[in-house]
Amino acid sequence: GFEKALGQKVNKFLIDDFDMTQKTIVLCVKPANVAEVSKKLQGKADLLISVLAGVPVKTLKKHFKPKSVVRSMPNLAASIGKSMTTLTGDVKGKDEAMVILNAVGATLWLESEKEIDIATALAGSGPAYLALIAEALADGAVKQGLGRDNAMAVMKGLFSGFSELIQETHPALLKDNVMSPGGTTAAGYAALEEGNVRASCIDAIEQAYEKAKALSV
Repeated sequence: GFEKALGQKVNKFLIDDFDMTQKTIVLCVKPANVAEVSKKLQGKADLLISVLAGVPVKTLKKHFKPKSVVRSMPNLAASIGKSMTTLTGDVKGKDEAMVILNAVGATLWLESEKEIDIATALAGSGPAYLALIAEALADGAVKQGLGRDNAMAVMKGLFSGFSELIQETHPALLKDNVMSPGGTTAAGYAALEEGNVRASCIDAIEQAYEKAKALSV
C-alpha cells in the first residue's frame, strides 16, 4: 500500500527502545495504550501522524514530544486505496502528512479537532453504517423471494454504481430523479421515512461523535 503509492521503502521496527529522532512516525495503536507505548520509544520525531480515534493533539504531544503532530482518521477502505481520510493538527506537518495518507485514498484537511471527531463519526464509522444498510436491503429482497446470492449481487451492483453517482450529484437530486409519483420507489422511500431511518442516521453520527469526545478526555 504505502510503499507502492509513495514509491519508496517504508521501514518497520519493533517499538522497544526505538529512536524516533528525525523520523516521521505513523502511530497506530489502541488509544488506551498511548502512555504505555510512549515509554518504549526514545527521542523526538520530526512528525508524528496519529490514526488513533479520539486522542487529542495535546495528549500525543505530552507523551511523545514530537516537533509536530497531525491527527488523521482513515477508514476501512484504506485497505483498497479508497479511504476518505481527514486530518488536522500542526500546519507545518500538513503537507507531508497529506502526501503519506494520499497513498491510501482521498484526504481532507480540517481546521479543528472538533471537526475531525465529527468526521470520524461519519467517515471513520460510516462503513459499519453502510454495511448494515447493505445487508438489510439484501435481506429485504430475500424476504420477498429473491435468492440470497442474487440479492447480494444486486446489492453490490447498487452500491458500486451509487458510489460513482454520489460523487457528481447531490443526494436529494438522486432521490428525486429515481422517485416517480406514486411509484415503487416512492412507496419504499415512505417506509424508510416511517421507520425513522433519516433520524436514526443523524443520531448515529451524534452518538459516535459524543463517544469520540469521551475518548479524548
